[in-house]
Amino acid sequence: MPVFDISLNRRVLFRDAGFGMASIALNSLMQQETILASPQNAAHVAQPHFRPTAKNVIFLFMSGGPGHVDTWDPKPQLQQMDGEYVPSSIVANVPNIPRSGVHSKLMASPFSFQRYGESGIDVSSLLPHTARHVDDLCVIRSLNHRIPVHGPGECITLTGSGLGDRPSMGAWITYGLGSLAQNLPAFVVLSSQATGPAPQRPGWASGFLPARYQGTLLDDQEGIPYSEMPNLYSEKDRRQQLAFIRWMNRQHLEQQSRNTELQARIESYELGFRMQMEAPEVLDLSTESIETQQAYGIHDKTTAAFGRHCLLARRLVEQGVRFIQLRNGGWDAHGSLKGNHLNRCKATDQPIAALLADLKQRGLLDETLVVWGGEFGRTPTTEGSRTGDSRGRDHSPAGYTMWLAGGGVQGGKVIGTTDELGFVPVEQPLSPHDLHATVLHTLGLDQHKLVYPHNNRQEIPTVLGGEVIHNALKTG
Repeated sequence: MPVFDISLNRRVLFRDAGFGMASIALNSLMQQETILASPQNAAHVAQPHFRPTAKNVIFLFMSGGPGHVDTWDPKPQLQQMDGEYVPSSIVANVPNIPRSGVHSKLMASPFSFQRYGESGIDVSSLLPHTARHVDDLCVIRSLNHRIPVHGPGECITLTGSGLGDRPSMGAWITYGLGSLAQNLPAFVVLSSQATGPAPQRPGWASGFLPARYQGTLLDDQEGIPYSEMPNLYSEKDRRQQLAFIRWMNRQHLEQQSRNTELQARIESYELGFRMQMEAPEVLDLSTESIETQQAYGIHDKTTAAFGRHCLLARRLVEQGVRFIQLRNGGWDAHGSLKGNHLNRCKATDQPIAALLADLKQRGLLDETLVVWGGEFGRTPTTEGSRTGDSRGRDHSPAGYTMWLAGGGVQGGKVIGTTDELGFVPVEQPLSPHDLHATVLHTLGLDQHKLVYPHNNRQEIPTVLGGEVIHNALKTG
């Protein structure tokens, strides 16, 4: 009587049982399904509405809210009025929103400003590396909205709605243009979260768009989770296993009604297989020269995390990844703003400058739009009764700064102005929706023509308003 080994683990059992059934369907799947399509046919690229000036976007999202009057919006009068109460003439113009800071004492910036470049734009002493690239930046000092809370603030900045119920910009762009990447996701998110607030999932989610357009999170240390080929598997084994998984999922999908989550899961297996072939190489930064690694600061403990992410962003752009969101947390300086912003800028300034220089040197900056900023700024006043270097600032959605570079943006320019203390815009006030319309425009997408039917409505990315910031863009 034969003896059977019943010590098979679940993986082996699933694999061996599945291969028989999968083999039956293999030939037809090879003809019909994208799971066995060649990598050359894997990417889908849609046509823009008009000629774009950018192909890719890198969004450097500074979570927590960098202080605009401490980084990009110098206020000499604020320095002179340190410790005084806000004049009534200013208070009258500040929106009546919580945490506006108008009844607190003014706080001078602990940092100095200096003019840089041929454009002579003022930049904080916090940012000496990025300051060298100021002639490539369009600094927008008049952004504003009315949401003073981190979570909804992130949502309005990254999706256009504080409710977090709409697709993120990365999802809209992926939906509108498809992917240039053959073997990587079209929309990638990396997060170096020092401290709170917690990342808001709507910032990379697909909302009411099909789930296939949501962002893919990359792990800080491991890259794309589970993207390595399992031990003892050959490429042929993996293809057969995935063919069987897809066959089973398709049977289930036929019983469902428009289940985009399941559809996205089915497609993710094929993308996962292609990533197992290519992602490890893309994410291996040891192939970069020592000089490049040093420029990004990946060997320095302070700059290592964000430096690695910025270098990965350049490599992902080279592979055709459409939208890359780099999240750096910890900017929420309610107390000890001086120490907080010193630490945050030390961690990010050098890597960002290296990214700009690297993109430019490789001829990629002209076709890559780089966006920098947080969900809001910080008030020109101090929060609470702290004194000295323990002082911090509250949230300021009513006026704050972001900047753009590359991708058809006119560098060496400042757009908009806040009042003499930095509370609210007094010249060309702009909203996150205007920023979104502008990002879409650089990619050749008309915000009014990028439409998705949902709940009997023709939804567009900027449903709550927004106009292209034309004076931020090059003409001709």
